Amino acid sequence: MAETWSGGCQCGAVRYRFTVKPGGAHICHCRMCQKAFGGFYAPLVGGPRDTFEITRGELGIFLSSDQAERGFCARCGTPLTFAYRDGNWMSVSIGSLDDPAAFPPVDQHGVESRLIWVNDLGHLPDRQSTEAEAPDTAAFIKSTNHQHPDHDTDRWPQAVGPGQSQKTK
Repeated sequence: MAETWSGGCQCGAVRYRFTVKPGGAHICHCRMCQKAFGGFYAPLVGGPRDTFEITRGELGIFLSSDQAERGFCARCGTPLTFAYRDGNWMSVSIGSLDDPAAFPPVDQHGVESRLIWVNDLGHLPDRQSTEAEAPDTAAFIKSTNHQHPDHDTDRWPQAVGPGQSQKTK
């Protein structure tokens, strides 16, 4: 089988893949991306539309302007895609890829909206991890995790263990 680059939403209802390695990894600071991601910026990478396909589920689509559409999981809300409606390029959120570390951003867009303190984030002090700070909480979260794993699965939702529930429509 040919190499592919897959990803999907947090709950697993939507999965996608590229048949060509995505490129152009960047972060966008524009105000639309800040709001779409609920964050300080949007980390994105992409490729030609004809190398991208949805392999499970269906994207919810929000037209953030007359030119741009943003895809997301309608079940869990994960931001997944950005594309110009008449363009040939599909971008995905780097964090939704199964291997996000393989796509370090190489530049920044929309810098006119960059928050003035965002470049200083790497200098903030590190706090203890949840595992060190609250081991019982970390263990409970791990035992009740409903997040889809970082790989394709044959079926969704996955079987759940005792005391867990997976609500589906």
